[in-house]
This record gives sequence, C-alpha cells and structure tokens, in this order.
Amino acid sequence: MIGPIVGEFDSMKFSIITLFPQLFDAFSNVGVIGRAIGKGIAEIECINPRDFAENSYGCIDKRPFGGGPGMIMMAEPLKKSIIAISNKHLKCNLVVINFSPCGQKLDQTLIEEFISNRSEKDRRHCLICGRYEGIDERFIEKYVDLSISLGDFIVSGGEIAAFVFLDSLIRRLPGVLGNKESGTHDSFMDGMLQYPHYTKPNVFESMEVPAILKSGDHRAIHLWRREKAIDKTILSRPDLIRKYIDLGYFSDAELAYINKRSDWLTRK
Repeated sequence: MIGPIVGEFDSMKFSIITLFPQLFDAFSNVGVIGRAIGKGIAEIECINPRDFAENSYGCIDKRPFGGGPGMIMMAEPLKKSIIAISNKHLKCNLVVINFSPCGQKLDQTLIEEFISNRSEKDRRHCLICGRYEGIDERFIEKYVDLSISLGDFIVSGGEIAAFVFLDSLIRRLPGVLGNKESGTHDSFMDGMLQYPHYTKPNVFESMEVPAILKSGDHRAIHLWRREKAIDKTILSRPDLIRKYIDLGYFSDAELAYINKRSDWLTRK
C-alpha cells in the first residue's frame, strides 16, 4: 500500500493490477502524485497477478488459440486479482478499467466525469495494466467496466497509460495543486489550448514580453489571454474550436472574434 488512508470519503482510491509494481514506486513518491498521496487525497496499491499464477514460476501468459505472434495474458490470474481486491476492500464499489486501443479516447471531458463522480460511496478504481499481445477477451467481457485508449498508437504496456490517467485525474483533485486555480487554467479546461506564458527577463534575444502583461489591468490581461488562447487553438487544433462551439463554451464576443479569423474560416 502506498500512502495513508485518512477517511472513508477523503481519498480517491486506486488498485493497479500490474506485472511491474516497482514502476509505481517512484511515480507515487514524487511531484504532484507524491503530494496527493502524502496528503491522503489519493490512495494507490499494486497487485501483481503473478501472485495468483497456478504454477510455482508465476506464469500468467500462454500462446494464443488459432496461432499468431506473441503471448496472451490468461483470464484466471487476472480474475483472482480482482477477487483479492474485492475481498480486501469488502465494501468497495469496484470500477474495473482496462487500457486498450479499443477503448474510449482519454480526454479532459472524460477526466472531469471521473472528478464529478469521485464522491460516489465506496468507489475504488481498478486499473488493468495489460502486457504482451493482449488479454484473454473473456476476462474483458466478464470483468471490465470501461476501456480507455490514450490515442492511435501502441505502447509496451498498460502501465504507461495508467501513469497518464492517474496524473491527469489526481492533479484535478481539490488540495493537490499548490494554487487551486492552476488546474482550471490548463489546456482543454475551457475548450481551448492554454494561452502563451512569459516570465523574466523582460527581453530575451530581442523579443520583449507583451506590454499588456505588465500593465496591471487584470481585465485586459484576461481578455488578451482568451484571444491568444483562441488564436493558438485555431492554429494547432481547429477541431477543438468546432467541438466547443457546439458545447456552448464561448461567449458571443468570442464567437464573433473566431468568425473574424480568416484562417479559421479556411480551416473549418
């Protein structure tokens, strides 16, 4: 177990089924995640399915029926891992998540759904970190509640996806970030990429910090940042503009600014 448990509803709880629990040691002790666990805002435990192998050498994978490359993680050790978690946390409402190319694409909207549901009584998230060529489909059909994909690419194992999911989610929990407003101004939080940032010195290689940021006029700075965020999003991710127009994220003034942009009109 990594991190203290400070109350029935005080922490967001995760059980991670992984062949490499040591990968989570450093992850759970540094930066934002380490701070969250140290404060008892999040709780992480790792379960190794090799502990439930049916042989003395911890084999949890076999060749696929029908032939083909690679090895397949067997259903039984994964099932026993789930049962062990349920027996250890008898009152938990276990939500089993598998990381797979077949899953729902991970984005900030999905993260915010998890945040809004975090207070559900006795909820514990179980993350399946698959390896090899894949997992026996029968386990997925029987035990997995939700599959999540990071995007259209392949990584070596589900641990990498779990790191991204955990970091994206835990940093949004109240009390984790030093400045409570930090998370609300990140990219994707209000339908756009984040505005550009500047710090000292005032001049770097003949490039000066925009004067408005030194004006002390907070309303003007806010409007400037919104416009620059729109500009950056139009340039790099026009699909986000289209998506969040439909969701009603923009004010009338911002919609007018978007529609004045000739490059936005050509990128639609």
